[in-house]
Amino acid sequence: MLRIGDFSRLAQVSVRTLRYYEELSLLKPIEVDRFTDYRYYSVDQLPRLNRVLALKDLGFSLNQIKDLLDSDLTLLELRAMLTVRQAEIEQQLQEGMTKLTRVEARLRQIEREGKLADYEVVLKRVEPKVVAATRQIVPTVTAILPYRGKMYAEVYTWLNQHRIKAGEPEMAIYHNAEYTEKDIDMEMAVAIDPAAVPSALYPLKEQVYFYELPLVQTMASLTRYGKLSDIGQGLIELFTWMGENGYSADGAYREIHLFGREFEQVQDQWECNPQLDFDAVVVELQIPVKRLS
Repeated sequence: MLRIGDFSRLAQVSVRTLRYYEELSLLKPIEVDRFTDYRYYSVDQLPRLNRVLALKDLGFSLNQIKDLLDSDLTLLELRAMLTVRQAEIEQQLQEGMTKLTRVEARLRQIEREGKLADYEVVLKRVEPKVVAATRQIVPTVTAILPYRGKMYAEVYTWLNQHRIKAGEPEMAIYHNAEYTEKDIDMEMAVAIDPAAVPSALYPLKEQVYFYELPLVQTMASLTRYGKLSDIGQGLIELFTWMGENGYSADGAYREIHLFGREFEQVQDQWECNPQLDFDAVVVELQIPVKRLS
């Protein structure tokens, strides 16, 4: 047997908490000295205490926990509940990190208010380009970075399987006509040499496909250096310029990677950090534009 203080150290739970659990009949001492009122516990009581703490972390009230334990919750059932809760917590952490990154970016935007734009917007003609691509609807904005890694992996894996050399640039294309935090229509694309594609692959009906990005006569372009998560500031500068110069968007927004291949730089790190950011990259932002009538 262990006195309550020793059991407290063993279980890493305060004496006050153990006394409270005793009052609720969640975990009673196996013996109470009738002369000294000392409480004694057994190591065999640890499994029940661990279940109490686990269910508490799941969000159950102590009264609900008592009912669950009295119904002889099995280890398999408890493990399943904890697994679900673990996934929920991981999702919350991921969303929290994404929100923190966005708050930091928003603060930097506020700091730049009233200052001259850091980068120059230019208009240019963009020639047609054949790309290998994959396109998906991303459920939420917090899932964009993990999706990007998986989608680039699909494209490069497909190219390797068919022995087609990936060219440059690598790009991300966003097809939504307005800002949205849900159902983001996102496409990951890599330039390829059309002559290198075997005729047997026509027409392609796989997850990865290839097509020709059309000629754009008037593309508004801005090239910036910095954190990948700061692209929002570049878009602000780009759209501000468009508004001041009488242009409107006329097609999907393109994010051109001038720093190389995102997937190759982080492929060994996606599993441990799917929200991986980039601190110092060169990215060109492109939007097809037309004159306001």
